[in-house]
Amino acid sequence: MNGPDTDDDPVRIGTPPRTRREALVKAGWIVIWFLYLSGPIGTLAEGGLSPAREALGWGGLLTFVGVYFVLVFRHMAHRPVAAGVIRAAVVLLAVLAALLAWTLGPNWLVLFTFVCVAVAVTQPFRTSRWAIPALTAALVLIGMRYPDVRVYLFAYALPCLLSGFAMVGVQHLIRTTQELRAARQEVARLAANEERLRLARDLHDLLGHSLSLITLKSELAGRMLPARPADAARQVADIEQVSRQALVDVREAVTGYRRPRLVVELAGARAALRTAAITADIDPALERAHRGLGPDGEGALAWALREAVTNVVRHSAAGRCELLLTEEWEADERHYLCLSVIDDGTGPPRGGGHDGNGLAGLRERLALADGRLETGAAPHGRGFALRAYVPLPAPAAAPPAPDTASEPLPGQA
Repeated sequence: MNGPDTDDDPVRIGTPPRTRREALVKAGWIVIWFLYLSGPIGTLAEGGLSPAREALGWGGLLTFVGVYFVLVFRHMAHRPVAAGVIRAAVVLLAVLAALLAWTLGPNWLVLFTFVCVAVAVTQPFRTSRWAIPALTAALVLIGMRYPDVRVYLFAYALPCLLSGFAMVGVQHLIRTTQELRAARQEVARLAANEERLRLARDLHDLLGHSLSLITLKSELAGRMLPARPADAARQVADIEQVSRQALVDVREAVTGYRRPRLVVELAGARAALRTAAITADIDPALERAHRGLGPDGEGALAWALREAVTNVVRHSAAGRCELLLTEEWEADERHYLCLSVIDDGTGPPRGGGHDGNGLAGLRERLALADGRLETGAAPHGRGFALRAYVPLPAPAAAPPAPDTASEPLPGQA
């Protein structure tokens, strides 16, 4: 009853509805199967039944549909219901199906299919594995009393049996998906804990020796004062040198942890654009590794992608965004990798200077990587374009071809 468990699908399998739209979609998958009730409804609409039977038919059908819908939907929404109440509701559905099919005719045999589905959805397999065949057998026994349907009785029994066991398989898939999702969250939590432990170990290794040395030299300088001020000054100078080196080590470690990666930011950009209902045209080159792109250049492009997509989502009112990654040569033979983010939104503000704090900071980041930032109107005349450039190393020159003009030809000496 649920859609596949993918990030692109708004209705995830094995999860309760998160929004009204998801609840309507999931309810729609339940309601669509009520088309099978056209037979019983047609029997009631045609007339020809006694008032007592017609009242039994309408009352029984409405009660059956109401109980079935509430039972299945509440189970799908993961709302806690007492096991005894669920079993009583399933028994009520089975009794109504048998009573209506026995009293009002063979068209009502389709109700057993709904009962089998309800059993598969709400009961454990140890119960449904015998309850579904038993309900199918009850359908056959009741159907045998109608001579005109004995020939095609399998047309009622087979869907009843297969639908029940198919829903057993779906429930197993849902449970497996839930376990997989829980395992994925646990792996992510353990990975985060491991990363924190690794950072703690690295910082301990970086600072442990330096801080111990600073403590010892501080105590030594304190003992030298005031009798030996020159020796104390040398100890203080050593403390300054050690502390500066420790600060450099910590900055390098933290920078390594905080440096973003282009592929990670691309995944975040895709999710942000999808959430904002903006169609993303993504160049496949963004998915590949680029030879010669160093960590500083990749980090600058990743920051540029994050800032550009954030601006598109927040300020552009765009319906489409294009992400490109191209290699370009400048007139001075410098080789650049260019990230372009182009939208069809409102475009840059009028009056020039449309660099906010984010773009100003981005220019500084790119400048540190010997790159540059260009912004302006989109090429097609509507929208905003951001282009971030970082240099690439020039390809190695090919070795010169051997000069064969000066070599003697074979047979010449």
